[in-house]
Amino acid sequence: NIDFAETFLDYAGVDIPKDMQGRSLRTLLEGETPSNWGESMYYRYWEHGVVAPYFGTRTKRYKLIYYYGLEEIGIEPSEPEWELFDLEKDPQEMNNVYDDPAYAQVVKELKEELLGLKHHFGDTDEPVANRKRI
Repeated sequence: NIDFAETFLDYAGVDIPKDMQGRSLRTLLEGETPSNWGESMYYRYWEHGVVAPYFGTRTKRYKLIYYYGLEEIGIEPSEPEWELFDLEKDPQEMNNVYDDPAYAQVVKELKEELLGLKHHFGDTDEPVANRKRI
């Protein structure tokens, strides 16, 4: 998580460099939510191997994940794939509702949020062949 380093620096009493992307979680850990705290978070898994690399966003109710495939890194190819979980109805994440028409608007909104967060954090590293699939 991009907020861990900032949190450690905050607790250590060290100034957080302005060029760091995250924010200290200290106020959250102390039971207070800042008024300007976001409603979603961005995450990225870079490890290539057993699990395809992915990025996604998580809100209080939903988790949207984009597995962007492995075509360009010399490992067994895999196709890009989306997953959406309704954590209120499915807290164990057993039912991917990405293709369910009832969630079409949620998918649209979360994709916009995901791409906005990805841009906000300067995360542009993605296999070129897959960029148009988002």
